[in-house]
Amino acid sequence: MADWSYSVSVRSLCEFTAKRGDLDRRFTPSATALEGQAGQLAVLARRLDQSDGGYEIELPLEAVVGHLRVRGRADGYEADVNRLEEIKTIRGPVDLIPDNRRALHWAQLETYGALIAADRGLAELELALVYVDADTQNETVLRETVAAAALQAAFEARCSQFEAWAQQEAEHRVERDADLAALPFPKGELRPGQRLLAEAVYRVAANGRHLLAQAPTGIGKTLGTLYPLLRAMPTQQLDKIGYMTCKGTGRIAALEALDALREVSPKKSLRVLTLVAKEQACEHPTKACHGDACPLANGFYDKLPAARAEAVQQAWLDPAAQRRIALQHEVCPYYLGQELLRWADVVVGDVHHAFDPYGQLYGLAQSQDWKLALLVDEAHNLIDRARDMYSVSLSLARVREVLAGATVSLRAPLRRLAGELARLGREQVEDYQPLKQVPDALAEALQRVNVALGDHVQKHPLEVGALLEFYFEVLGLQRLLDRFDTHSLCDLQRTAGRVLVADAPLNLSLLEDAEPVDTGEVRDVVLSVRNIVPGFFLKERFEGCHSVTLFSATLGPPDYPRQLLGMPEDTAWIDVPAPFPPEHLVVQVAHRLSTRYEHRDASMDALVDLLATQFTEHPGNYLAFFSSFDYLDKAAARLALRHPHVVQWSQGRAMGDGARRAFLDRFVEGGRGIGFAVLGGAFAEGVDLPGTRLIGAFIATLGLPPVSPLQEQVRERLDTLFGADHGYADLVPGLQKVVQAAGRVLRSVDDKGWVWLLDKRYARPEVRALLPAWWQL
Repeated sequence: MADWSYSVSVRSLCEFTAKRGDLDRRFTPSATALEGQAGQLAVLARRLDQSDGGYEIELPLEAVVGHLRVRGRADGYEADVNRLEEIKTIRGPVDLIPDNRRALHWAQLETYGALIAADRGLAELELALVYVDADTQNETVLRETVAAAALQAAFEARCSQFEAWAQQEAEHRVERDADLAALPFPKGELRPGQRLLAEAVYRVAANGRHLLAQAPTGIGKTLGTLYPLLRAMPTQQLDKIGYMTCKGTGRIAALEALDALREVSPKKSLRVLTLVAKEQACEHPTKACHGDACPLANGFYDKLPAARAEAVQQAWLDPAAQRRIALQHEVCPYYLGQELLRWADVVVGDVHHAFDPYGQLYGLAQSQDWKLALLVDEAHNLIDRARDMYSVSLSLARVREVLAGATVSLRAPLRRLAGELARLGREQVEDYQPLKQVPDALAEALQRVNVALGDHVQKHPLEVGALLEFYFEVLGLQRLLDRFDTHSLCDLQRTAGRVLVADAPLNLSLLEDAEPVDTGEVRDVVLSVRNIVPGFFLKERFEGCHSVTLFSATLGPPDYPRQLLGMPEDTAWIDVPAPFPPEHLVVQVAHRLSTRYEHRDASMDALVDLLATQFTEHPGNYLAFFSSFDYLDKAAARLALRHPHVVQWSQGRAMGDGARRAFLDRFVEGGRGIGFAVLGGAFAEGVDLPGTRLIGAFIATLGLPPVSPLQEQVRERLDTLFGADHGYADLVPGLQKVVQAAGRVLRSVDDKGWVWLLDKRYARPEVRALLPAWWQL
């Protein structure tokens, strides 16, 4: 292809060409992306204040070298002194920055230098690499004056080094887009509901909007979302599609659908990458990610080009393929996958890659200016998953566990933190105590621990294990406290666990700077920052993507995910009709039953009698869902007592993969029995038991969260933010779990079955309004 062209950012060009030697991922305290932006803006603000109008910021620069168009924005240029600055926000001493990272920073600055020198006809230029500490705002400036000719020569060398790869990528993009433009649907005609969903996904992708799609089981949601977005990829010039899953089972369905789509494409050019968690991909988990410690980190960037070239030719990059290629080239499988993220067309992985504060997919998309579109499967789980991403807890027991093995320099700050937690725990009147802010003494103790641990990991960069994990925990807590607002709750909670006694005095040197240890007794105390409205953090994620489609069988009402996730006001909504004839599912309400906590004992006989009657009149396999293991156990025991002929089996409290498989294996074609399970647990969603493997479900709960002081705080906060009549704290998420569980019954248009809603509250209008409209209640 003689007329090819390729556009590349300065950062991408330098990352491809300037990295050499070992992988060096030893932990050094670093700034987050948000802190990086804040540090850069602070430096630029100072420069503008100090200059007389001659300091330019965010300079757009561009040059064409051969077939390459290189573009970027330089941080700052001061014409009076002919100085170009590149600003990097760090945390800790400059001399702890790994050599290969510093080389990358210089390469970026030199490339910007070549661009501005050519643009303004400069003979030479002073380059200033500015490192600013996120905590202190102290600057370390490294300067070098370089001739424009030398900068241009280095720039052209980088372009030459990148050109062959760029041509390959340009040709791949053309071939991929042609493939997708002619992509047929792999299973003939789309089903009616599937077509409605596909059309909606295509429309929002074409208009750069977001979509909430409520679509029932059985219409083929995975293909119904992937196919239209792939067809939109060439017309919208999308750089990447992310298929994000809230549970691991969704990944399997996505890969099966993508494999089917690749098989019907003319040239099978689509590159598909599965993102793997580091814990699953790491070959040497006890070693630091550094060439001195891990053989797969040694010379990583020198071996990477060959591994990368083989991988993009492979194109189908599931975990097994990544591992095979990585080990063949003696590089780390996990970090090879991270590098391949830049060159894949479709990425399949957990939602944290897109929505977590440190999510690699979103972070790269922003730094590389990708046009990214996301699909989020089983998106009713995203609110809780995102809440977890922006929540953190720290317990007194955890602090004492770390203290027991801490070095001398860490003992005093850890003791002080433990003492403050213990003191607050004893002073609390109630076991649960909401906090408007963290008490000053505790905040100061936490800050001291952060500083001490930061110093420790800087001095021991190859250290891995419990202490480093603890540092991540307290650092995460500190960062959330720094952004604490109405979107989150902060509380102290005394747990009902065993009584903890403060540590006995250790045999320490008299010269140690130790503080007195509080030796009183207290139950464990947990300090928590609990995110309630993740939209505060996710709003910028949605704004940074070209299009995001969230789909699930239970998303509504539409304002619930839109408001809690921070989606734009113009987010589209579609409720796809069920493919099942309404008469295929008999939904009945037990109008005389109450499963309220205070009524359970009195209603237990009537409840199990109803189960037995339904089983006798319509024999087959059923699932019975309860709000807790305690309620489940009592109901199972009472059924066995009153109706011993009914075969039954139950979900256990801590079931491994084998036990879960054994539970599901009881549901055989033509079988007869009742499986007892917990609503919202492993068997309430993501379980596929078609035909007569499952013919009915009993749901003995509305899925409402148990009453507690914490739940009351959540309800009050959501009512204050969104209004008291929405049910966002209890009724909406509870009934989403109910509908998910009921969705196990009909898995294809030919299935028939029963759903029993075992509580008279299901007859209330506000409850019925949140149930599927096609249910004939």
